[in-house]
Amino acid sequence: MSERKSVALIVDDNPANVHELSKALIDHLEVICTTSGAKAIRLASEFLPDIVLLDVMMPSMDGYEVCVRLKEMPQTRDIPIIFVTARGDAESETRGLELGAVDFIAKPINPAIVRARVGTHLTCRRLESALRDTVLELERLRKDGGLTTA
Repeated sequence: MSERKSVALIVDDNPANVHELSKALIDHLEVICTTSGAKAIRLASEFLPDIVLLDVMMPSMDGYEVCVRLKEMPQTRDIPIIFVTARGDAESETRGLELGAVDFIAKPINPAIVRARVGTHLTCRRLESALRDTVLELERLRKDGGLTTA
């Protein structure tokens, strides 16, 4: 049985940027795209992507607000968010990381760097999930008397 492909949600108000990110990832991941922050929140809640690549500067709802809302919802709070933006200043990066993003990629993107960083964060997410599952199983075994502690 093959493992399912990870899913990336790409959010950028510029369709050309969405296309470039999609092109960088499409051979490795399933990709869902939107140009709207509000729609990104709905898509994330519905599809529970494994990672979100999020532009900062968007009309109506900027990427920071999208990040805050995703981190507030229990079903999406653990999804890693990578900001992909033309804002390369330390203050913008710091703000994004403080809001819960795991990484920051500068535009114009380098496809190899995008794939490497996305791959790193997906690996971390899989390992965290496996560790959580192991802890839950050990707790269950201890409660059932199948595991004793020294």
